[in-house]
Parts: sequence; structure tokens; C-alpha cells
Amino acid sequence: MERQIWCDDGLIAAEDLRISPFDRGLTVGLGLFETILAVNGRPVFLERHLARHRVGCGRLGWEMPVLEKVAVAIRTVVEANGLSAGRARVRLFQTAGEGGLDDCAAGLYRKFLVSAVPAAPALENVSVTFSKWPRNERSALAGLKCASYAENLLALAEARRQGYDEVYFLTTRGDVCETATANLFVVKGGRITTPPLAAGCLPGVTRGWLLESGPELGLEVSEDRVTRNDLLDADEVFLTSATRGPVPVSRLDGREYGPAPASARCREAWEQAVQRKD
Repeated sequence: MERQIWCDDGLIAAEDLRISPFDRGLTVGLGLFETILAVNGRPVFLERHLARHRVGCGRLGWEMPVLEKVAVAIRTVVEANGLSAGRARVRLFQTAGEGGLDDCAAGLYRKFLVSAVPAAPALENVSVTFSKWPRNERSALAGLKCASYAENLLALAEARRQGYDEVYFLTTRGDVCETATANLFVVKGGRITTPPLAAGCLPGVTRGWLLESGPELGLEVSEDRVTRNDLLDADEVFLTSATRGPVPVSRLDGREYGPAPASARCREAWEQAVQRKD
């Protein structure tokens, strides 16, 4: 089946995509993206994703795509690729277009792209190690879902060469930030904690949902500083992402974690929320 994508205002074959070789999204990674879960053809938590994307556009001085246009593009791409039933992983990507290297403004021939592929099977748990490279919590890119993603991928590849599924980043202060592809939560004595945005982590969609939904779920969920020792001393640790939801950590370096009831409860609540959104 020929892959179909949405480019600017309509559907095209992926092989027919033409992008300027001078587009800064291609040459220097100046672009923004969102990874969205679609269930039975409908994007989940789309308003939350676009709220984050709007903030990113505002920081770069870019125009924000119209919500209705994005929703139509996603539904069209999902259907065109035969993914209307089940779960799909949708990627929204906005490039900077042509322009000077001293200018971050949206330029000529910029692209708005939407693609969709089958979502990966749900993970029962993940193993994690620490990255040897720190995350700069004061970076200009902190909190941006930016196309400059090589730092994350290099750290993830190194972790997988060592036999782990994921990798934790520590900040320049030595605090825990996030993993290469997810936010993290620590459970200790019934209290669930995630690093604050000041630690340089991405304002994840599932992270935000869980922080807001904690009280109605009967869970104490809050932001606070998380250290390496907090991870090692935790009752449970779990990761969250938009397409995978909450996933418990089974092993951190030499530390093995046992049953994860709080993680399972968060996972169940997320699944229910996803179905409601569908």
C-alpha cells in the first residue's frame, strides 16, 4: 500500500513529497513536531497537543496551524493509510522553511506535514539506565518539542547497546529531568512525584493529564525535585508518553522494582480516558 501524508493543504503520496534543500527544518533541525495517539481514527488529547504546539510556535514567532485543519488532516491521513481501526501513531511536523541562519522566523517554502503509522504494541515494563551526557535545563530548547532530536537518539542508542530500553537524563545540577522519549514519575509512600518543568523536561501531554487528574483518581500527584537517589529508593517508577501512556520501570541499572500498583492504577485510568476521548 502506498503511504499517504498530508502536506500543507492536501493529501499526497509520501514518495511525492518535495522539500527545499535549504529548509532549515532539514538542514539544522529548526522545526516543531507532535506525536499523537489516534484511536479508531480519532486523535486523542488533540487540544492538549496543539496547546503545547501553540506555545512552541509562540517561542519561535511562528503562525499556529488552525485546529480544525489539523483535525481534518489527521483523520484524512489515518483513513488513507488504512489505520481507521485500532491505534495509530500520528506525527505532526512543521518546518521553518528557507531563511538565514541568524533568523528563526518561518520563511519561504515551509512545510506543514502529517503522517501516520501503526502504533507500537503496548509495553508491560521497561528497563532504564542513566545517560553519561547531562541535560542542560537552561537550554534555549528546554520544553520545546523540537526537531533537533539527535541528542536524545544518541543517548537512547547508547542505552540500548547496553541492554536497556530507555535512558534517564540528569540535569547540570544532578537532578533527574526525563528520559529520551518520556516523562517520569516516582512513587514513594503513596505519593507520586514528577520533575518540574524547571528541570528542563518536556511538558508531556500524558504528564499534564495525570497531574490534573490525580485528585479525581484519588492519587497524590505533584511536581517536585527528583534526585538519582529518589529513583533508587522509590517504591515504583513509571514513564509516560502520549502514545504509550504510563509504563512501569522494572529495572534501573542494578535496582529491580517489584509490583507496581500505583503505575497500574494510572495505566487503567489513562486507558479509560483514551477511550472516552475516542
